[in-house]
Amino acid sequence: MIDLIARLPGLGPRSARRAALFLLKRPDALLQPLSDALGEAAAKIEACATCGNFDTLQPCAVCQASGRDESLLCVVEDVPDLWALERAGSFRGRYHVLGGVMSALDGVGPEDLNIGQLLQRVKTGRFGEVILALNATVDGQTTAHYVAEQLQGLDAKITRLAHGVPVGGELDHLDDGTLATALRARRAI
Repeated sequence: MIDLIARLPGLGPRSARRAALFLLKRPDALLQPLSDALGEAAAKIEACATCGNFDTLQPCAVCQASGRDESLLCVVEDVPDLWALERAGSFRGRYHVLGGVMSALDGVGPEDLNIGQLLQRVKTGRFGEVILALNATVDGQTTAHYVAEQLQGLDAKITRLAHGVPVGGELDHLDDGTLATALRARRAI
């Protein structure tokens, strides 16, 4: 149990031991309900065949939702990014989850991601804009550049999220790269 818990992100052996002991001390209140919930999740939750989100429905609830802008497709690295955009409530288009980013160090290439499925979706011609909402990391930007190249020539405008000063951010607390990007991406008010 401790070895499995230690495999979770952000948890090492000491944290895993603490979590395991905490669960074992509360078998009725936590351990059994957690075990039941994990079993149910394993049996019922799967990746959406359309966008890659996790849900018990096929296609997922986001893909089934009416009233979404069918001309906008937002490409994200992974499911937590989709969930973050949904929580923000400011995007009402469709999504596509790549399932990661290209990484030479980790041996992840384009063939390991859902890029082929993305190209097929965009080739249908119903998306007027593809928004590349990938993280502002080296691997994220490399992947965004690769995807943008693959989408060239298709009938959709390709955009990316803005980078720069966050809302509520103070200039003296920002790193040099963020400030430089914000200056390059400035616009008239």
